[in-house]
This record gives sequence, C-alpha cells and structure tokens, in this order.
Amino acid sequence: MTATVAARRYYPQMEGMRAVAALGVLTTHVAFQTGAVRWSVVGPVLGRLDLAVALFFSLSGFLLWQPHAAAARGLAPEPGLVRYARHRFWRIWPAYAVVVVVVLTLLPEARTADPVVWLANLSLTQVFVPLSLTAGLTQMWSLSVEVLFYALLPVIAWGLASLRGNRARWRLVAVLALGVVALLWGEAASRIPAPGGVEPQNWLIGHLPWFVAGLFLAELVAWRASGEAMPAALHRLCAVSADRRVMLVVFVVAYGSACTPLAGPVGMGELSPVGFATKIALGAIGAYAVLAPLALSEGPFRFLASPVMTTLGRWSYGIFIWHVAVLSVVFGLFGIIPFSGSFLLVWAITAALSVGVAAASYAFIEDPVRRWATRADRVPVEM
Repeated sequence: MTATVAARRYYPQMEGMRAVAALGVLTTHVAFQTGAVRWSVVGPVLGRLDLAVALFFSLSGFLLWQPHAAAARGLAPEPGLVRYARHRFWRIWPAYAVVVVVVLTLLPEARTADPVVWLANLSLTQVFVPLSLTAGLTQMWSLSVEVLFYALLPVIAWGLASLRGNRARWRLVAVLALGVVALLWGEAASRIPAPGGVEPQNWLIGHLPWFVAGLFLAELVAWRASGEAMPAALHRLCAVSADRRVMLVVFVVAYGSACTPLAGPVGMGELSPVGFATKIALGAIGAYAVLAPLALSEGPFRFLASPVMTTLGRWSYGIFIWHVAVLSVVFGLFGIIPFSGSFLLVWAITAALSVGVAAASYAFIEDPVRRWATRADRVPVEM
C-alpha cells in the first residue's frame, strides 16, 4: 500500500494547477504590456504574478524528484538516467523549436535575428548569451533555467545517493540546505563580471530555491508514505501543510509581501541582492503553500481536478511557449497601442488565442511525440 502511494506520479489537481500557473504568467505579461502594472494596489498584484514561474519550477521539482525520494526509501526502483533524459528532451524541445522557428521567421519584430540569436534560442541557452532574448520569446529565459535544472537533477540525486534506507531522514535537511545556500546567489551575482545583456541573477542557482520547494515536498510525501516514524516536528509540519486554510493564509502573506518594495520593483526594474533574495524566498514559500495541500491531503479538489482544468493543464506548456508571440500579434491585429490600457480586452483575446494555439500544439506535436517516445520505451532490445 505504501509503495503504491509513494510511486504515485499523476495528480489531477497538479495538472489543473499547471493551467493556473500558465494563465498567471500570461496575465502578468498582459498587465505589463498594457500598463496595468501602474495601477494602484491592483497593479503590483498583477505584476507580481511573475511568481507563477516559481509555481512552475516547484511543480517540476516535486514531480521529477518523487521517484528519487521513493527509491531512497525502498519504495520504487531508481529511475533510469537515459529514459529520463530522453523523455525530458522529447517533452520540451519539439514544440518549443516550432515556436522559435515561427517567431524568428514570421514575427516582424524578431525577423532580424542573427545566427547567434537563432542558435541561443534553439539551444535554450538564452540566459548566457548577451541580447538573445528577442520579441515573442522573452519568457523563454525561465524555460532555459528549467532545462538546466533537468540536467542538474540527476547530479543532485547522485550527491544524495548515500542518504538511503536508515539515512534517508537526512535528505530533507540536505535538500533544504541547498535552497538556503542558493539564496545567497543575489549577492554573488552582483560581483560577477558578466558581459552586457547577460543577467547572472537569472541563472539557475538564483532560482534553485523555487525548485527546492518541490524537492522538499516530494521528500515529505515519500517519508510519510514509507510508514517510517517521523519526528514530532515533521509530523506537525505535514499536518499543517495538508491544511488548506492554513496554507491559504501562508500563501496570502507570502504573496502580499512579495507585492511590496521588500521584494523589489515590479516589472523590469533592477533588483538589489537583498530584494532578489527576498523575492526568491517568498516565491518558494508561496509555491510550497500552494502545492503542499495538493500533495499531502486527500482532497477532493473538484475545481483543479475538473475535466476543464486538467485539459488546460495538458495544454499549459503550449500556453506558456506561445502566449508572448500571440500577445505581440494581438496588438497589431486589433490596432491596440501597447502600454495604453485595455487590459481586460487584451487579456481575453490573448488568453483565448493562446489556448487555441496550445490545443493545436498539444494535438499535433506534443501528444504524438509523447506517444512515440512511450512506444519506444516498450520496444524490446534485440540481442
């Protein structure tokens, strides 16, 4: 029974939460492009929806770390590296490459891209290449960071390989320590002599605490599922984390604090090392508060697990990779001047078109590739 619980890989409510995160990212970009972030009170709330990226990162951390956490407690076999790498590639790159080619070929603001911009975007190395974030693809910095996390995750698993069996209880401490140390990156990044157009704060280590929130939650879930006795403090943490009302309060406090100058300016303003660390820490806390009840309580989660939300969750990757290009087209197509208002109108059109394009991306690219990759796993190897 415990092995079945620990090995659980699909959470309908998590799929629905992907949709919420994708629409959150879309909303913050529409708010910025229409000037809504300048509104009093509501403006910072809309602008700080960039923390939906923290939710995406934490979701990835939780779902991808679950097999490692379960394996450390003898509840599941250790995941294979080759299969993991292959599935990550086919899940991310084909649909993404289509967006890059379409945007750099057809979008007027991006058609002047040189070979360096093409190569940086196709290889998802934008965060390291100066001035390679181009119109229609500016949100891809976070996907660049996430792909680096995919590459780092097996390294983290190898680093914690000795913490298994009776020593698995120390994995929580190690994972949490990784996130705390990463919070120091804001100060270190300010001292790196990076070339113009490269922002070291946007490198993976700076956003590692957002992933760590998911890793920590995965370790909690695996420990509880193993049936091994927990220290009283951790038992209470699980109980509190499963309480939706308590976690709602934690989220509101964390997100509300992030909307203040404590977490730096909303939008394109430069973040001080302290402001950056504060924003990252609050994002990690907020993401944990959102995800913990979904993983630790029994539900039901009628809204997030509904057919509409789970479908939007399956399309969420397409919504994310297409929505900035769609937003650029909306302004020209409907004669709306950027930064001149019309937030609700632009949001409605952008959301509707992005969902439509995402549905097509899933039907014609993502799902066929996923099915092909799954079939490839089942093909026996000839000796």
